[in-house]
Amino acid sequence: MKTIIHVNQHEIKKNTKNGTDNPVLTVKTYKTNIYATSVDIRGPSKIVYSPHKPLSCGARVWIETEAEVVCE
Repeated sequence: MKTIIHVNQHEIKKNTKNGTDNPVLTVKTYKTNIYATSVDIRGPSKIVYSPHKPLSCGARVWIETEAEVVCE
């Protein structure tokens, strides 16, 4: 199953502004969105930079993998 991982810049800004420590990593599959503070990719992965075709969430840089992903 393809998994996409990206950093949520909006959460980073909120954390800085509010002094909070909410998870800023988003781990997406075709059926779930998981928010995490740490991600372990257990196999090959690829980093993608796509400035002209961002993801629907607006991310322009992300990691793609078919490997198992473990989130904290």
